[in-house]
Amino acid sequence: MGSLSRSESRYKRQRRVRKKIKGTSDQPRLCVFRSLKHIYAQLVDDSTGSTLASVSSLSKNISEELKLEGHGCNKKASAVVGKAIADLAAIKGIKKVVFDRNGFLYHGRVKALSDAAREAGLQF
Repeated sequence: MGSLSRSESRYKRQRRVRKKIKGTSDQPRLCVFRSLKHIYAQLVDDSTGSTLASVSSLSKNISEELKLEGHGCNKKASAVVGKAIADLAAIKGIKKVVFDRNGFLYHGRVKALSDAAREAGLQF
């Protein structure tokens, strides 16, 4: 058998991590997805299978802010998305989350998003 492709390897890591963590309504899962051009973050309640809040670099107010600052999808853009998801969580009364890196390495843009969310008040 040949080796797995990059996406298959990430999917395998994703399933391995999701076996161990579950999001609830009082402590949802902060799920991060990064593509080549954008970064996405959402708060998920796994008990009901619903998304409580979501933010991405494509969100209207964030994309306008990123265009003004001249950022694409880099660490600064990821930090803006992390702060925005923490602000949305605070509005909904969520203080603690479980971090789901979604099979990506905890490095670069994923780390920048989580650090910004922590600085803005989320606990994980």
